This record gives sequence, structure tokens and C-alpha cells, in this order.
Amino acid sequence: MRDGSLSGQATITTDERPDWRDGKRYLWLLGAVVPLLLFAGWGLVNLTGLGVFWWMGPIFVYVVIPTLDRFFGEDPSNPPEEIVAWLDKDKYYRFVTYAFLPLQYIALFTDFWLMTRHGGLAVLDRLGIAVTLGSLNGIAINTAHEMGHKKEHLERWFARIALAPSGYGHFFIEHNRGHHVRVATPEDPASSRLGESFWAFWPRTVAGSARNSWRLEQRRLRRLGKHTFSPRNDVLNAWAMTVVLWAALIVAFGVGIVPYLLVQAVFAFSLLEAVNYLEHYGLRREELPNGRFERVSPRHSWNNNRIVTNLFLYQLQRHSDHHANPTRRYQALRHFEESPQLPSGYASMIVLAYFPPLWRRVMDKRVIAHYDGDLRRANIQPRKRAAILARYGTPSAADTADAA
Repeated sequence: MRDGSLSGQATITTDERPDWRDGKRYLWLLGAVVPLLLFAGWGLVNLTGLGVFWWMGPIFVYVVIPTLDRFFGEDPSNPPEEIVAWLDKDKYYRFVTYAFLPLQYIALFTDFWLMTRHGGLAVLDRLGIAVTLGSLNGIAINTAHEMGHKKEHLERWFARIALAPSGYGHFFIEHNRGHHVRVATPEDPASSRLGESFWAFWPRTVAGSARNSWRLEQRRLRRLGKHTFSPRNDVLNAWAMTVVLWAALIVAFGVGIVPYLLVQAVFAFSLLEAVNYLEHYGLRREELPNGRFERVSPRHSWNNNRIVTNLFLYQLQRHSDHHANPTRRYQALRHFEESPQLPSGYASMIVLAYFPPLWRRVMDKRVIAHYDGDLRRANIQPRKRAAILARYGTPSAADTADAA
């Protein structure tokens, strides 16, 4: 028995293993390689004597993955819908994500041990180690994202643990209860707007995420009859986990690590926000006569099927299906033909996002094509709206009214 709708999950009537096999079953373990980047860099420094390898994190994210993406290409295949429920039950896939956590924390403590115990490290080398740690903790936010959407209590706690090193624990609240409600609308701080650069988006989304997560918790606690500053406040609990973890690191390795703690945290959540920037750029849900927005559909997320990035990010690039089915596990996420497609994988597009003129040259025309030239339907940066509509020949609402 199966349900072929976008939001429905298939059901199976047997627990027997189906004939279908996941060709990527063991490749999903590549996600657990990310915390080992620090150790790979350390080994290469010892082997070559070149301090550049302390920067293995950004080298891997910005150079290695885009190169591998280009070499290995795309995989648009979907698992048969009738075995999705069986895939969801296969605990192997969740153990793949669990494996990330101990390696993440081993790398975290090794990072600061290297900084404080390894003799002769220059400030530039320490910065490289901190940025490498930020790279893996940024990817850890994605691991937390995968686990945080699940119903199992253990996985949701694991998500909080993965977020603690970056100090971005409130993401767990705002993303699940905020972003997934407001995605692809002007009200969502995590949905970037046409004409908005990443550098303008960054402060808006960082501040908006923290502010909205606090408001969401205030409302939840008020409904429960609890005070905002209570042990039930999940935002405070998340931040407390970071405080305790960072305090333990400072006690163990000295107050001198504080600047590097901050560097890795900022780099980590900035990597997340770069991904947020490209996932919904310029896309907008139609506002209905009753003031609500239409239901989220595959047309409201930019997708890509580059296989390497999907393996390392647990198929985050199949973002449309994730928004339609937030609890669906990564191994079962589907590609939809109607989803707007990025020209390359997330890793490559992040680099492009850092250079606004190049980003706009590549992406603005895709937003225009997505809306058949009518940019009034797009999510546009408010202060640039008139200029963008005039530039691309789209009449403004006022012009349309005058013509009528």
C-alpha cells in the first residue's frame, strides 16, 4: 500500500527486508568523516611542514567538496515510495548521524589541546585550527538539524548537544517552529530576498533567529502558565549547555582560548546562515485572500542533486521534500522535477554567495525565469523593490493599477 502524495508517507505491510537496496547505504558514513578534518590537517602539517593544512576545514568545504561534486555529478534517483516506511524504521541510518557526535567532541577538545599544548604555533596557525573547528561545527548544525526534526526524545537531545559548541542552540527552536511556518515569506528571517546580499542577510537572520526563538518560547511558556525565566525555557537551556561546555574548556585550557572559541562559533553559524541564504533566495509563497500564505510546495526551495554534498549533508539539498515532510529521514528524501534547481551544489554556491555581484549574475535570472518574468511574485528586498522591478521590466503594483 502506498500514498503517492507530496505530504503522505508510504506504508508497508511487512517488516521483511525489501528487494530494493540503497546503493549509498555505506556512503552515508562519509558524514562522520567531517570531524576528522582536524586530524587530517594535523597529520599533513607533520608530514609536509606546511602550516596551511591547519586550515583543512575551509579547504575541504570550499575547494575539495566543490571539486568532487563536479567530478561525480548528480544523482536524481528516489527510493521507491513503497519502501519509505521500511527505510524510516532501519535504525542503521540514525546510527550514522549518532556517530558524528563523539567524533565532534573529540575534535573539539583536541583542537584546544593543540592550541595550548602544541609548541610553536603561531597566531595564524591557531586561527586555522579554530576555523577548521568552526567548519566541522557548522556542519554539525546540519547534523543537529537532521536529528532535531525527529520525534524521538533521544535524537532531539542529541541535536542540542551538537549545537552547544557553536552557541547556536536556539536554532533548534526557531528553525522547527519558526522557519518551517514562515518559510518563503517576507516575515521569515531565514529566507533571503531577491537583491539582498549575503552580507546584508547575515545580520538580519542572526538577530532574527535569536529574537524569534525567544518569542516562540515566551508564547509556549505563557500557554503552559510558566514564567519565561524558568527551567522549562528551551532557549535558556540551550544557551546554558554552551556556557557549561565553554566554561569546562576554559578551565581545562585557559582563558587564552576565548578568542578562538568565539572565532569557531561565528564561523560555524555563519556557514549555516550561508546555506540558509541560498535555500530560498527570492522565492515567495503566494498570499491568499484571507491573509494567509499558500501551503509550502516544491517550488519554494532551491534544490540540487550533486551527490557528494548530499552525502556529507544528509541530503539537505533535497530541501523541498524536507519542508513538505520535516520528519522524513534523510535517506528517503525525494527529488521533484518541479523544484527550482541551483546550478551547482551547496558547497559551490556558498562560495558564490560571498561575492554578491557574481551571485546576482548567476541567480537573479533564475528567479526571473522561475516566476516567468513577473517579479512581483518574488520575495524582494523592500528597499530595492522599485529598482529591481524597473530594471527587469516588471510593472509595479501602482503601474498596474494605473493602467487598469
